[in-house]
Amino acid sequence: MKFSANLGFLWNDRPLPDAIRAAGAAGFGAVECHWPYDIPAADTRAALEQTDLPMLGINTRRGNVAIGENGLSALPGRRSEARAAIDEALDYARATGTLAIHVMAGNSSGPLARAAFIDNLGYACAAAARHGITILIEPLNPYNAPGYFLNTTGQAADIIRTVAAPNLRMMFDCYHIQIIEGDVIRRLAATLDLVGHIQIAAVPDRGPPDHGELNYDHVLREIAALGWDRPIGAEYLPEGRTDDSLGWMKRFA
Repeated sequence: MKFSANLGFLWNDRPLPDAIRAAGAAGFGAVECHWPYDIPAADTRAALEQTDLPMLGINTRRGNVAIGENGLSALPGRRSEARAAIDEALDYARATGTLAIHVMAGNSSGPLARAAFIDNLGYACAAAARHGITILIEPLNPYNAPGYFLNTTGQAADIIRTVAAPNLRMMFDCYHIQIIEGDVIRRLAATLDLVGHIQIAAVPDRGPPDHGELNYDHVLREIAALGWDRPIGAEYLPEGRTDDSLGWMKRFA
């Protein structure tokens, strides 16, 4: 089984190009990150080419983090800002060969928020399709992301089917889904045709996937049995040095 290092959390004590090189040296088969925009795309691409690692995904900007914003695309009245964030992510993805963009919804609720999200996702999908890029949406749990618009797999599936774009998929983060809904394997099996990426971390502390209430020996076997053969994102918070947290990889490789 192959894994993707989420460089928003792993090796985040160094510039992104150095983190990419560290992931390659550690044996990861891919990388992904959150918000790479402070690093020139040419520098990121050079590190990806040096290590021969694909960049699986990046996020759109959250907005004004100082006031708690966590995405823009489901915020009524913020269409121009949301689309500017989508355009920025698409430009960076094209320049680096990134395969997918997570369009962040933001903190909102209700029918107007849903309509705004669907409208902006339609825009994102049409623009991304011209370059073979996938658009991802991700349900987030209310403890880590209070007030976030998208918070169940059913809601995500409904939006994906409503937008009806072939390049719109769900990011299925086992950590978030276990906290929100539980029954991770059955929920993944029920939505697998809509899933574009899978992520893992321990529950409830979001540490390495080698402890906690999710038994990843079982979960990862079941994911493989479902036919998933793409890299799984390791989006966890290491305690201390990232290199000291990688014992789980040998266990699940």
